[in-house]
Amino acid sequence: MSEHQNGCNCEDYQMPLQVGDIVPDIRMDYYDPIKKDFGTLSLGELREQGKYVILVFYPGDFTFVCTTELTALAEQYDRYKALGAEVISVSCDTKFVHLAWQRDEKHLHGVKFPMAADPTGEIAELFGIYVADKGYARRGTFIINPKGELLVSEIHIDFLGRNMEELMRRFKAILMIAKNPDKACPSKWKDENDPLLKPGADLVGKVSDTYNQ
Repeated sequence: MSEHQNGCNCEDYQMPLQVGDIVPDIRMDYYDPIKKDFGTLSLGELREQGKYVILVFYPGDFTFVCTTELTALAEQYDRYKALGAEVISVSCDTKFVHLAWQRDEKHLHGVKFPMAADPTGEIAELFGIYVADKGYARRGTFIINPKGELLVSEIHIDFLGRNMEELMRRFKAILMIAKNPDKACPSKWKDENDPLLKPGADLVGKVSDTYNQ
C-alpha cells in the first residue's frame, strides 16, 4: 500500500477550477486531531451525505500566520458542523507533520477538523494555488455545495491572514440564499434577520428605495 492515497484524476478536469464548476471526487489523507490517528476522506462521500465542504488551504505547518488562521477556524468549527458543513484544512505538508504541529503548538490544541495532506501539490494545482517552484499552496478558501458545485474561490497573498468571522458570514449567506433562491445577499448582510434583495426590473436604480445599509 502506498504511503498516501491522494488523488482525483485531476488531468481529466479543467485547471484551475472556476466558480460554478463541479469539483471532482477528491480523496485526501488526513490527520484526525480527535482520534489522534490518520485516515482518508472523500469529497464524494461527503457530497453523498448532503454536506457542504469548506477547504482552507494554507502555505505551511509550523508557520506563523497559518497558526492564527487555524486557531480562529477551530473556534468556529462546531458552528459549521451544526450548519451542515465539513471544514478541512489543507497544506502540502504530510499528515505526519500535521500530527506534530497540532501536538506541539498549544494554539492548535483546540483543532478538531480534519487536517488534510497534499504532499504532491496535485490538489492545490487543481484549485490554481500551487506554487510549484517552492512546493507550497497559497492561502485559498473554497466552498463547495452538496451538489459538488464550487460556490466560493478566494485566494490571498501569503502574508495576509483571513478573517474567519467573514468566512462564517459568507457561509451563512450561502445557506440563506439556498433557502431563498429568488433573492440575493447584500454586502452588509450578517444573519437571517437582515433583509435580502430581490433582483428584478423594479429594483433597477431603486435599491435605495427598498434597502438601507
